[in-house]
Amino acid sequence: MSDTLTRRDLLRTGAVLAGAAAAGLSADPTASAQQAAAPRSAGGPLAIISGGKVAEITKAMDLLRAGGDPLDAAIEAVAMVEANPSDHTVGLGGLPNEDGVVELDASVMHGPTHKAGAVAALRNIRHPSRVAALVMRRTDHVLLVGDGALRFARAHGFPEEELLTDEARRIWLDWKERHSDDDDWLPPATAPAEDRSTTRPRGQSRVDWREAFTYGTVNCLALTASGDLGGVTTTSGLSYKIAGRVGDSPIIGAGLYVDNQIGAAGSTGRGEANLQNCSSFAIVELIGRGMSPEEACLAQLRRVAGRSERRLLDATGRPTFGLVYYAISKDGRFGAASITAGPEFTVHDGRTARVLESAGLYPKA
Repeated sequence: MSDTLTRRDLLRTGAVLAGAAAAGLSADPTASAQQAAAPRSAGGPLAIISGGKVAEITKAMDLLRAGGDPLDAAIEAVAMVEANPSDHTVGLGGLPNEDGVVELDASVMHGPTHKAGAVAALRNIRHPSRVAALVMRRTDHVLLVGDGALRFARAHGFPEEELLTDEARRIWLDWKERHSDDDDWLPPATAPAEDRSTTRPRGQSRVDWREAFTYGTVNCLALTASGDLGGVTTTSGLSYKIAGRVGDSPIIGAGLYVDNQIGAAGSTGRGEANLQNCSSFAIVELIGRGMSPEEACLAQLRRVAGRSERRLLDATGRPTFGLVYYAISKDGRFGAASITAGPEFTVHDGRTARVLESAGLYPKA
């Protein structure tokens, strides 16, 4: 092999450096060129999921070790959360929109075929991730929404059910009765006046309070031993959202993106920030330019922070909203990063499951 760089190598090196510089990262030109030029080999099996979900990631890994498809493994992991009424992030028991109706969003992407499927504003179906997979496999479309998504799910035998559990209804009613003094909703007379667990405290900004009480999303990414990737993102969306609101989770390139030659990325948190920045696609592209998954997640967070509108920033210029990215590369590296360090994620490398803390654009308060 020649010791001199070809013109193509130089161009590739420049692209890596430009990406790193734009994100505020330093880069070693020699290392970047070698990393970008090197063929990517399989580093699996590997699976990563948002939050401290050991049982769920173990389910995914069991399927991967048995030779299962990476997307099927990821879907079965999140399906456990979708079916858990005690988890108010997705599926059964998810927190509703402002009218008290649970609307679910989900997307899936399959690395070997580069196909994707998604549903948005889906009502009455417990497993939107499984419906999204059928959109991918059994239609010529990528995204179905609202009543059309529901009719499609019914056609494939998904049973309809009430997704608003008694616990989620109680939380929603508490919010509805307390979040404003300018309506006719009142909390029970027996409720303590000082109990403002779901009410914005005096002096706290609407953004700070809303994000503190917003339940999130589940993202799971999987890599097989042979190097194939798959991913899924599923959510009940922003709690008490305007009916029909759709965030980033069902949008390919925002809440989820998979490139079988490079890696995969997904997100949880403020969907609007991802929609405005195509974040998951951008993270995978940065990995393709030579960044590690964690570096790519941090780089995209810098981009989002630098482009956020003033009302979403605190007095020091830092975003007040929550946002976490998760990413894996084809060679088996993984990483997660958050606006503020600390949110948990769980990774399984085929030997053991570990709950880790995400890196942070800013340190813990």
